[in-house]
Amino acid sequence: MTDVQTPTDTSPDDPSGTPDADLTAADVAWDLEPLLGDADVDSLLDRAEALTDELAVLRGTVGELDAGALADAMHLQAELAEVQGRAGYYAMLRFSEDTVDPERGALVARVNERGTELAARLVFFDLEWAAVPGPRATELLADPRLDFCAHHLRSVRRYRDHLLTEPEERVLTETSVAGSGAWVRLFDELTSAIEVELPEGVGQGGTASLEQGLSLLQHPDRGVRAAAAAAVTEGLAPGLRTRAYVFNTLLLDKAVDDRLREYPTWISARNLSNEASDDSVQALVDAVVARYDIPQRWYSLKAQVLGLERLADYDRMASVAEDESEVGWAEARSMVLDAYASFSPELADIARRFFDEGWIDAPVRPGKRPGAFCAYTVPSHHPYLLLNWTSRNRDVLTLAHELGHGLHAYLSREQGVFHQSTPLTLAETASVFGETVTNHALLGRLDDAGARFALLASTLEDSIATVFRQVAMNRFEDSVHTARREEGELSVERFGELWAASQEAMLGDTVEVTDGYRTWWSYIPHFIGTPGYVYAYAYGQLLALSVYARYQERGDAFVPAYLELLRAGGSREPAELGRIVDCDLEDPGFWDAGLDIIARQLDDAVDAARAAGRIPG
Repeated sequence: MTDVQTPTDTSPDDPSGTPDADLTAADVAWDLEPLLGDADVDSLLDRAEALTDELAVLRGTVGELDAGALADAMHLQAELAEVQGRAGYYAMLRFSEDTVDPERGALVARVNERGTELAARLVFFDLEWAAVPGPRATELLADPRLDFCAHHLRSVRRYRDHLLTEPEERVLTETSVAGSGAWVRLFDELTSAIEVELPEGVGQGGTASLEQGLSLLQHPDRGVRAAAAAAVTEGLAPGLRTRAYVFNTLLLDKAVDDRLREYPTWISARNLSNEASDDSVQALVDAVVARYDIPQRWYSLKAQVLGLERLADYDRMASVAEDESEVGWAEARSMVLDAYASFSPELADIARRFFDEGWIDAPVRPGKRPGAFCAYTVPSHHPYLLLNWTSRNRDVLTLAHELGHGLHAYLSREQGVFHQSTPLTLAETASVFGETVTNHALLGRLDDAGARFALLASTLEDSIATVFRQVAMNRFEDSVHTARREEGELSVERFGELWAASQEAMLGDTVEVTDGYRTWWSYIPHFIGTPGYVYAYAYGQLLALSVYARYQERGDAFVPAYLELLRAGGSREPAELGRIVDCDLEDPGFWDAGLDIIARQLDDAVDAARAAGRIPG
């Protein structure tokens, strides 16, 4: 979620244990081999094929199964998901380590191709289950033998109006690996290979990764920020038309799929998978857009703090800290674990295992996938975290954020493969909550007014990035999906116009959107791999802030309810999960309450800036 910083000029492969190695987290690498256990990828896929054979004999009979037979079939599907998940995550995580290695890419392709072939053979199952008459389905799902998969089975039936015939579904499934999936992989490889040529005196100078170039946008020197932004724009230019073509192709692919399935809008399929109505999502978006005054007020304040008449886009992430010190991996580990322990020793004990047992891959490496993520893997295993550690304070918060995902994944394993994961709208709750706990723990250590302002500003900027910027991105997606359907293939310039318009609507007159920034849509993976995803960040942030507010009101008495929420995974509808922590997601005013929390963060930042003497009192 947060931008990362530039590492020192030390090889990330140096395991020497020197201070430089600590700053780059050089020896923090995950161990993926336990994912395979005593097997290898091909033997796991062979087992998946055997399980598929067992399930395939049920063709034409799913609607006739009693609860016991249906439970037996679902247990077979759970084992199938387990063995395929182990193989698939192993291949994907190895590929994330080095996306330019052809052998790793070939392994991903082999796993995806075999998995797609097996999935096509089982298309009938969900189609036949969705066709079961409502009263009969209700009777079956009331049987306790199906509790382990009941919510999943109910969710499958939500798609009844959008399912095609079995032959059509098989064709779409089998061609997906050579269609949208292939384009997404190409985009990942293209963006992982982007290089930024930094002028001498900017960062370390010379050739840097895109991540390293973007990290310099937080530099205190405006000249460095401007030079880094220009270098990023130049680095994006060589493959810009190709990435635009990939985006165009995926926009068309989605438009065709939505038309065939009769989804009313481009985002309806995503909303359905998130168990949210189109109207409720639009209410969230409208509520955030109506409070664009919050980021605009902050950027006006930030311009004062930085001594500028007006910010440019490359100034938005500039650090307001007067002393931006580097943070080593050992110190970050201690800070984050202490923060989690202040809330729940149980969570801290689990989090410690991520560090001690090889569940994290942290250093920046050539060819490594940019950004950060948590891979849930399978319920019988444990999650993994990927970071790109560059030794700055924001990296500490990224670590806390991804650990939140990891803890959610770990605690929800008991729900099994069908209910471990939540809809995307709740997927950010634990991560943002963990980041907020860490922020508040760090704030409690600080006596210096300037340092407190810097941390409060960082907290506010994270909220703005997660809520307002993501909704602005949602507005960009809405415009490009609509334009692609109405206008046809979009030019690079047209993408840039729509991108600039969505950003200018959020920023108002407080930030200048430069011409170079018009191409920066072209490296963002969410638009490509998970269209419609980005509003879930805003949903999760506002929910998490409300959850944290409940914790502040109730203290330790709140902790059991929060842990219950994490353990519940995706076993219930989002509204029901929200009720565990006393959040009414069906109340139209819920989003306004979360936005009010961010407005109070802004007020706190203003007060801290005055106390630190950064703006007139």
